[in-house]
Amino acid sequence: MRAFREAVEAGDLDAVEALLAEDVVFSSPVVFKPYPGKAITAAILRAVAQVFEDFRYERELAGPDGRDHALVFAARVGDRELTGCDFIHLDDDGLIDELTVMVRPLSGAQALAAAMGARFEEIAKEAEARSASAS
Repeated sequence: MRAFREAVEAGDLDAVEALLAEDVVFSSPVVFKPYPGKAITAAILRAVAQVFEDFRYERELAGPDGRDHALVFAARVGDRELTGCDFIHLDDDGLIDELTVMVRPLSGAQALAAAMGARFEEIAKEAEARSASAS
């Protein structure tokens, strides 16, 4: 998914958001329950962009139908190095309707969970504001 990868690498979070379907479902590497909706997904991605340091995609894999993609990345959260993967599925319109993130090792996932947890009140407020302005 070249457009998503390029937008993330450029730090263009508005372009990332434009690639999300309204009914996108985000599955976090550290929370059991998925987050449905464009507003919350965009808010989470904006926070992640602040938390990850030295973020870089290292590989891209694509399914034969062009609707499934995996982007392997490396990053740092504080002093913890981590490796992860963004699993992306596109809907019939070419928008992201599923985004699942996985990370390893456990110490990296724990650092990510702590950093995101500290921002979650802000994330929820941003998502609420985005939902209200979209209505």
